[in-house]
Amino acid sequence: MSSSWTDYQNKLFEDALAIYDKDTPDRWQNIARAVGCGKSAEDVKRHYDEMEKDLHHIESTGRRQGASCSSSAGSSNGNSRGKTRDDQRMRYQLQ
Repeated sequence: MSSSWTDYQNKLFEDALAIYDKDTPDRWQNIARAVGCGKSAEDVKRHYDEMEKDLHHIESTGRRQGASCSSSAGSSNGNSRGKTRDDQRMRYQLQ
């Protein structure tokens, strides 16, 4: 089992979620194959569940878990990665 995810693996994961929606047979196996790097179907399903849990937290509180008031993610300093990641999570929530 591989638990850490690189930015590249997350990108592959997000792309695969767009291709293999919730009605795709063997969805998690297909996504694991697309991500590669030793990720199993269980790894990608767990990653999705964690992402979905984080999304629900964002929707209920308006903030990401672990985010503090001093966080610069999504601020006007040019670092919009946090907002982008949140937008991606929302986009894939119902797939």
